[in-house]
Amino acid sequence: MTTPASSSQATKDVPAQASAAVLVQSAPIPDDAISVQGPNFDEPLGLQELLASYERIGFQATSFGKAIDIVNKMRKWRLSDEPISPDESPELTDPETRAKTRCTILLGYTSNLISSGLREVILHLVKHKHVSAIVTTAGGIEEDFIKCLGKTYLGDFTLDGADLRKKGMNRIGNLVVPNDNYCAFEDWVTPILDKMLAEQPERLKEGGEGPWSPSEVIKRLGKEIDNEESVYYWAYKNNIPVFCPALTDGSLGDMIFFHSYRNPGLIIDIVRDIRSLNALAMTAKKAGMIILGGGVCKHQVANAMLMRNGADFSVYINTGQEFDGSDSGARPDEAVSWGKIRAGAESVKVYADATLVFPLLVAATFARDREGQKAEP
Repeated sequence: MTTPASSSQATKDVPAQASAAVLVQSAPIPDDAISVQGPNFDEPLGLQELLASYERIGFQATSFGKAIDIVNKMRKWRLSDEPISPDESPELTDPETRAKTRCTILLGYTSNLISSGLREVILHLVKHKHVSAIVTTAGGIEEDFIKCLGKTYLGDFTLDGADLRKKGMNRIGNLVVPNDNYCAFEDWVTPILDKMLAEQPERLKEGGEGPWSPSEVIKRLGKEIDNEESVYYWAYKNNIPVFCPALTDGSLGDMIFFHSYRNPGLIIDIVRDIRSLNALAMTAKKAGMIILGGGVCKHQVANAMLMRNGADFSVYINTGQEFDGSDSGARPDEAVSWGKIRAGAESVKVYADATLVFPLLVAATFARDREGQKAEP
């Protein structure tokens, strides 16, 4: 028979199995371990201090903090940081030339981001020559020019599609573009296509420039728009190539389609552009990629990096998931397996809507030059 005392003692004894499972002893914490800590809003906190605090918040904030660090490394790198290799070309042994040789940065983005207010953020990068080249889709080209001809407006994700169609309004997420803007685009671009067709015979002569490439079409349109609000005006002005492998997949393609009936014969050669883009990557002494979104722009940039055995720095910002096997959702490590990012290179994927985080990333990196400040390494 159990006595009251022994019964009371039994209930106080923690079961050894449960205790061993719950109270596992931790291994020693490494000396270089970083503790989690958020920003202290009780202290004066400027934008740069706030953004610097993201790295220790955790989750996607930490990935964002790593993205800031990687982009700043892209910006700061110079060939003079590296020892001269035995097979270095003579012109690149000159100290002054090495100090001026920078990381080649390829920027890729999807068309919806030009439709959004990120257009002005991208414009800043191109205007101030922060990127070496751009890869985007047809919508990423045409929407820039269309915005020079008419406004895009804030709407709502829940606006009724059938009602919008009756009103001649096109919805891009929670943005609305009047269809009149596309009519204005046709009126603007068709005479330019006519002029390019008229110039084509001279280009096709022996010793001529050859057929128009998509990047040359975009450069010509950037010249013709002659508007400082245009990303591609600044790309033309600063001689920054803009590659668009899917040039016909959008309103610009519609205009080229219509033009092929009204005034047939215009030739656009995509092969010239793949040679130019791959050559840009292959000749880069250091190469980085910043890719907003997925699809064609993401893969085309990464595939160009394959030609040099991978990028040295990589930042992905998108909401894609990898479980469906899509390249859009793939993490950087998958690109390592293909040779598109070098093994051991610095890379990160930020799982986020680019409209939320890319302005902050630029504020913490490229835009600091405008403040007369230098980003910390």
